[in-house]
Amino acid sequence: MPDDAQDDVLFEQRDDGVAVITLNRPKSLNAMGGELMLLLAKYLDQCAKDSAIRAVVLTGAGRAFCAGGDVKGMAGRSSDSADGKKGGESFSPVRDITAEGGPGKSGSIISALDDTVAGLRESQLQTSYVLHTMPKPTIGMVNGHAVGAGLSLALACDLRIASEKAKFGTAFRNVGLSGDYGGSYYMTNLVGTAKARELYFTADIIEADEALRLGLVNRVVPHDDLATETLAFAAKLASGPTRTFARMKENLNLATHVDLKTLIDHEALNMRLSSMSNDSREAVKAFVDKRDPKFIGS
Repeated sequence: MPDDAQDDVLFEQRDDGVAVITLNRPKSLNAMGGELMLLLAKYLDQCAKDSAIRAVVLTGAGRAFCAGGDVKGMAGRSSDSADGKKGGESFSPVRDITAEGGPGKSGSIISALDDTVAGLRESQLQTSYVLHTMPKPTIGMVNGHAVGAGLSLALACDLRIASEKAKFGTAFRNVGLSGDYGGSYYMTNLVGTAKARELYFTADIIEADEALRLGLVNRVVPHDDLATETLAFAAKLASGPTRTFARMKENLNLATHVDLKTLIDHEALNMRLSSMSNDSREAVKAFVDKRDPKFIGS
């Protein structure tokens, strides 16, 4: 069955409060073609808004997590353009604008370029940015290759649990591109400036154990145990104080780019707000009663 004959993204909402989003173009290693990014944005928005979903797992079908941009589609677009036909996905808005013989609907090459940049920016905000800022935990379950923009999506998650067979690479330099979906931000914050530059400039492939050593992933587990261990961990997070996690996440995201005084101000606000939650009151009562708290996420 061709990739385009099936749903490009699968969605499962489990009874334990965990949602699983599976990128589902296995024949193309889940490359970002077809409807994949539109469906990913749709399901992430659903996860962010649904209070019954308290943790989100992102993974890929088949042998890969996500191979990034659809390079075959890009090549098809380039060759078809020479014949005046519209091909597949493309990485190069300038080439697309000029190859199709004119400035496009908006009347100039610059305006058409503005439109393509705006489209990519919106896709990034609806996917990578939502994974990083959604007020609930997100986990990348990395089952195989995570490269290019696929790596960016994995790094956008709060946590990553990787199969021993997983491999990681920036890949952008191999197709003459600078990178997108926030990867340069996430990578720099995870491994530091110098190592991030090395990984972007060389596009070296990193094995799972090396990714763990560098801090790109949180855990490496046997391949056959990946789903079981990741979903159990996600269920543990889903049973926690969801709104408190949201405030923790806000603090931790701010910590990457604000000064200490600003962060302390936000911590004070979030600390007082979380102390007023039902979950905080339940935790205090459970401590007095010498039992485990039962969080409801409010």
